[in-house]
Formats: sequence, C-alpha cells, structure tokens
Amino acid sequence: MSDAMKRPVSRTPKPRAPRVDRNEEGKRGTLPGFPKDSFPTDLRRTVIIESVAPVVDGGRYPLKREVGDTLEVTADIFKEGHEVLVAFLKCRRADETAWRETPMRFVDNDRWAGALRLDDNARHVYAIEALADPFRSWLADLAKRVEAGQDVASELREGAGLVRAAADRAPTGDGRALTDWLKKIESAKDQAAAVAAAREEALLALMDRHLDRTDATWSERQYEVMVDRERARFAAWYEFFPRSGVAGRHGTFRDAEAQLERAAAMGFDVVYLPPIHPVGRAHRKGRNNSLTSQPGEPGSPWAIGGPEGGHDAVHPDLGTLADFDRFVARAQALGLEVALDFAIQCSPDHPYVREHPEWFFHRPDGTIKYAENPPKKYQDVYPVNFHGEDPAPLWQEMKRLVEFWIGHGVKTFRVDNPHTKPVRFWEWMIREVQTVHPEAVFLAEAFTRPKMMKVLAKAGFTQSYTYFTWRNEKREMAEYLTEITTPPVAEYFRGNLWPNTPDILHETLQHGGRRAFKMRLVLAATLSSLYGIYSGYELGENEPFAPGSEEYHNSEKYELKVRDWSAPGNLVGFVTRINRIRRRHRALQLYKNLRFHDSDDPHVLWYSKMTPERDDTIFVAANLDLHGTRAARVQVPIDELGIAPDHPYRMHELLSDVAYEWRGPSGFVELDPARDSAQIFHLRRA
Repeated sequence: MSDAMKRPVSRTPKPRAPRVDRNEEGKRGTLPGFPKDSFPTDLRRTVIIESVAPVVDGGRYPLKREVGDTLEVTADIFKEGHEVLVAFLKCRRADETAWRETPMRFVDNDRWAGALRLDDNARHVYAIEALADPFRSWLADLAKRVEAGQDVASELREGAGLVRAAADRAPTGDGRALTDWLKKIESAKDQAAAVAAAREEALLALMDRHLDRTDATWSERQYEVMVDRERARFAAWYEFFPRSGVAGRHGTFRDAEAQLERAAAMGFDVVYLPPIHPVGRAHRKGRNNSLTSQPGEPGSPWAIGGPEGGHDAVHPDLGTLADFDRFVARAQALGLEVALDFAIQCSPDHPYVREHPEWFFHRPDGTIKYAENPPKKYQDVYPVNFHGEDPAPLWQEMKRLVEFWIGHGVKTFRVDNPHTKPVRFWEWMIREVQTVHPEAVFLAEAFTRPKMMKVLAKAGFTQSYTYFTWRNEKREMAEYLTEITTPPVAEYFRGNLWPNTPDILHETLQHGGRRAFKMRLVLAATLSSLYGIYSGYELGENEPFAPGSEEYHNSEKYELKVRDWSAPGNLVGFVTRINRIRRRHRALQLYKNLRFHDSDDPHVLWYSKMTPERDDTIFVAANLDLHGTRAARVQVPIDELGIAPDHPYRMHELLSDVAYEWRGPSGFVELDPARDSAQIFHLRRA
C-alpha cells in the first residue's frame, strides 16, 4: 500500500440524529433545546396557531368590549400533513377556571374564525385550542378510498378502534350509544353498510363530543379582554361646578341638586364635578388666575387639601359627606351618574405635606417644589413624586382614595393629567380596582402626545379625551376620527369628544358664534358615542381671557358663577333634542361604526353610522364654513344597504322633522349656517 493511500482522507461528517437521553427512571427522554417535561407529550402538539386577531400589542394589553358584545377572533391554524383540523375559541372570566368554548370555522387559506358573546361586566381571558381530529381525518380518508373503489376492510377496523376508544372515554349514556354504533359497524352485512353506518351524523356528533384533546395545541398565550358596562361606550357628559349657581355665596350640594335636574332634563347621562375637596389657602389663586386672591374668592378646586382634610374629604362650604351621598342618590333617581375628578396633586396645606413629605419633589434647600410647566407656574399646587425610594405606599393610598369614593356611590372618574404619572401605576391601579369593581370607568384627561394618549388607553383607561377640539377642517377631521374609531386603535381606545372644557375655549367657538356652538355640538354628539360639554356651552359663552388664548375670561376655575339658563338665544332646547336623538337611535350609541362618505364640497362633511343589522342608519351633514351657505352632492352606499338604484328611500331630517325622498347612490344637501349648520338624517326605506 502506498504512503498516499495511507494518508487520512478529509470527509464531511454525517449529520447525527438528535441524541435522546433517558432520565433516571428510564421512561422519558429529553431533546436539546426542550425542557425535560416537554417530551414526549408536548412534541406531539404540532398544530401551528399564529396571527391571532384581534390583540393589542401582541397580547400585552387587553382588548375593550362591552356587555352584550360578541368577541370575534380569527387566527391562522395549520399543521403538517393532510389531517382534518378542528379548533375552538375559548373564553372565561379571569376570576374563574371553567372555560366556555365555541367551535371555530374554517374561512380560507388556513384562516379560522370564531365568536362568543360576552355577558359579564368583568375582565376575561380568551385563547384558541386546536388539534387534528382522528375520526374526521379517518372519515375523509375513507371517503377517498370508497370513491376510488378500494377495499376498505382494514380502514373499517381502524375506524372501529377509534369508536371503541371514544366509548371508553365517554360517560355511561354516551358510552353505551357509541358501543351500539361500534356493533353496527362491525356486524354490517358488507363494507357498504359498514361505511354507511360510520358516516352517520349521529355518530359524528358523539365522536365530536368525546374528542380526545390530550395532544391539543393551545395558542401561545391567553389574551385579555376587559368587558365594560354599556355606559363605558355610550354616554353624554355634562360638567358643572357645584359651588356655583347661588348669588352672593358658595353653593352647596343641596343647591346643586337643581343642576342635576337641568342635566337630566337635557338628556345627559353623566354629570362630572371638578374636585369637591377642601381648597388650600397658601398661594390661593384669585380671579382670572391672579397670583393673589381677594377675601372671599374660592380659589382653584384643583389646589386640593386644607386643614379640613384632603382627597377623601369634601369642602365644608359644599356640605358633608352625608350631603354628598344625598346628592349621588338624587342623581341616580334622575337616571344620572356622578363622575368625580381624580387629580393627584396637593395644595401646600394638604395633610399629605405634613404626614408624607417624601411623596413630593424637593429643592436642594429642602423646600417642596410647586408645579410648573415653564413658563407657567402653579404656586398653589404641589405635584406628587411617583419616583421616590418606595413608591408602594403612595400607590396603595391612591387606590384607597378611588375605592373610598366608590364606597360613596361613584362609579366614574375623570382623571386629571394622567400623562404626568407613570403608566405602570395606572395599569396596576385600574386593574386592582376593576378586579373588585369592574363597573368602574376611568376617563383620561390627557391632551398630550399621541403615543402617550394611546398607551394610557392600553394600560386600562376606559375612555380618553381626544384632539377633536383642534380638528376643524374636513380632511383632518375625517382622518383623525377614522383613526380612533376603527381597528387597531379602536380595539383599546374610546374617544370622548368635548367641544369645550373649563381649560379650553377654541377659537372656532370664540369667533363662530351660536352657529359654531350648534355645529360643534352635532359633530361631537354624532361622530362618537361618547361626548361631553362644560356648562355655559348651552349659553354660547365664548369670551377668551386674551386674544390668542384658549382660557375663558372670568374663568369659573377661580370664581363662583351665576348664570341665567333661560337667557335669549340659549341652546338648551337644541342640546335636549340632540340627546334625545342619540337615545332613540342605536346607530349613534355604537363607537366603531363611523364611516365617512364623499361629498363634492370641501367644506361639507358627510358621514354615517349604522347598526350591524342595518336596521338603523344615520347620516350627518355638517357645514364647516361658518360664514357661507354650502351645497353638496353626497354619496349614499345603497348597495351595502340593499337598496336598488331605481328604488326610492326616505331621508328624515331629525332636527327640522322634514322628510325627503331620495333615489339612487347620491343625494343633495344645502346648509345655511344662519339656519342649519348641520343636519341629521335617518334613512328609511320607502
């Protein structure tokens, strides 16, 4: 043998099969990359479940739904081979262990869909379970063999084995029925009779009921959905200061019951009160936010806390806690809910300043910092420090405050400036509260960056303020409202539209007069199922503090107001009519059904809201030009509504109570802002 032949030859080593080790009992193996307890059972779970929808950020945050909603879920579900798959949408309350389920249906291209009704006001979890169905797979294979004229004696024995195994799993009654079917298959006079017996629907129903799911695959995680009560989706809010309304003195809760009567008569659902707590004396702001107050001036109610107490006390000039309880009871008797402002900030006189100085920010000299938003300074308010060495006691105290007011009949909270507190705090606190009180509703007053507004909604806020106030052009309004009322944003974000607040008097209202107030009210009340106004809106109050300012002159934040609600030109009747229309039409009570349609005038906004069944359809036309008459040809989706091109339909204008007959896919609107800045049409088939 030559030396060359003796030299070793370089070869590519053969790939080795994964080594299977045995554990100490010699009964179970492991594979590299898999935990010990995942073999062999988990390795048989080879169904792929992916692209589950809807979810929020991959399941990091819960969906939002309301009681009575149907949770519709889709996913890609498939596996190797040609077996027949079955899948189930599963759902349960988070505080329970028993699952409800419904079979999912195959849509196409490995996409599956399922739906379950949500009937409880509670946090729920949902998931998907899928597996290959041995009996259905056997039936599919059997059908192919029979069609090809093959002998199926062996296959029939295989099917009989599946039925026998199911009979062993089933309870007595179904087990006996399955045994009877087994006998029919095994004792059939020929293969044709045996095949016919195996294909009976009654047998298939029994086999489905006792499917062995030992090797079923579940979705990688369980997803959450917070099921709120209906008021979380549909409500008209009215904000007023209970301390105002009585000439010459500070109003009381008993005085403010008259405001409840007015709000109920106008058709509102929620009355929202700014802070009702004691107001600090130190650095108390005076009229029009002046740095010094005059004797008798009430100060800003957002400067919370004084010698009389803090966030769990009421201002003594308003009354007592018993008076507040009476006020809440009166509201409930009128069909109203009371929403309280939850503002996490303190006046220098708040008990927390003495008892918990570590809950505040300090300057190098040890003094506590007041609030600032440079160049603005708020000397009457101390912001709370959520980043101290141990935030837990502060977090627990904030939760206690919310639960305290829930104990006094408050279910709804408008949260002041939540974007200045940690998102993780809100996620924790809202979850903790809603675990015990799922009826609680939280409105985020966060006029801030879009992503922060959205993550607060994801973290648990039930409703959110929006940029609606600053959307006044046709294109920007359509784009923004479409964004927040359609998925993916609408899966977690419910926009509450406010034309004005005590802090915001937009230039549109400052310069547009009564016609602007009417037009913006119609938009807010019909673009979303949630809207609100601050009192004084119905009187057309529109005087700014200064040119270019959005602050009110003689702002109610710093003084007591007495108004004449029957003053000439008031909009009380108009507001009442709008709220009545909302209550009569379910299409306006839904949030995710807003659609914009074409109009050929750049100043005419044209949109619809329909129920899923199309049994209630509303169209709205709004003239965004407050100074001129606008006429437009507008489009109606008659194909979607099932209306033939040559078939007439009625458009009943609800504000004027005038009906028009339209025909075909377009109609005509004319809006004179001196008379009608907006129109609301109810479509009726002729």
